[in-house]
This record gives sequence, structure tokens and C-alpha cells, in this order.
Amino acid sequence: MPKEQGRKVVATNRKARHDYTIEDTFEAGLVLSGTEVKSLRMGRASLVDGYGYIDGGEAWLDAVHIPEYSQGTWTNHPPRRKRKMLLHKQQIIKISQKTKEGGYTLIPLSIYFSDGRAKVELAVAKGKREYDKRHALRERQDRREAERAMSSRKNLGD
Repeated sequence: MPKEQGRKVVATNRKARHDYTIEDTFEAGLVLSGTEVKSLRMGRASLVDGYGYIDGGEAWLDAVHIPEYSQGTWTNHPPRRKRKMLLHKQQIIKISQKTKEGGYTLIPLSIYFSDGRAKVELAVAKGKREYDKRHALRERQDRREAERAMSSRKNLGD
């Protein structure tokens, strides 16, 4: 039985849902060194520039920043390095086929610990155009205003 239970989120990529249209999501394990795990347990990571790719039938995560562990010695890891992701073969094939289509990319949405093991949530996504982003923001504002109007109307009716 693992020492930790449940899900503890370390880092999320909040801009991903704004910049991309999410098509499909996957959960993958991460191959990490000891100091990387300790640094993640301290809650330090950045997914801003991160991306994933398939190379030779293996899934890789690149440009994710996990800072050096503060109490680490010469065994510390480089902050931005390629990290192998653990996925089933069918998932790798599915992701590979999708990313070979035009415009699709593999981006990390979050890094978290699930029952003590480091996981990354990946998304196969398509980049949004500038007008798509503006349209989504406008829809969200309109929805908020409508909810506000309905709730104030409901409160007045009481």
C-alpha cells in the first residue's frame, strides 16, 4: 500500500486551455531522478514552454522546468531536460497518428502525484487563432453576465 493516497497537484498549465483546443487527454507516468522527485514534492515546477513528442516509439516530455533541489549536491539534475513518459503502446500509436496530422501537438496540462507516483496529464491539442481566443473570452463574459442577471432577478423575487 502506498504511503500517500489521492491526488496532489504540483503544477498546472493554465494558459493551455486558452491557447489550444483540447481534443483528447492522457495520463502518463514520468521517469524522474531522485532530486527531481524531491523538487516536485516541494511543489516546484513550470509547464509554460513544455511540450511532448513521440520519437522511436517512445514518448518524451521536453522543456518542462523542474528547478534543482535546494539540498541536492553534485547529484542534482539539469532543470530543463528530456524526460521519458510511460504510456501504453496503443496510446503512443494513437498520439503519434494524431500529431502527424496537421496542426496537432502534444502539451502537458498538469503534473501531479497519484498515490505517490509522479504523473503528467497530456493533451492532444490544436492551436487556436487569435479570433478564436477573443470569441471564447466573449462567450465566457456573456455567460457570466447572464448568470449575474438571473441571480439578481432571483434574489429580488424572494
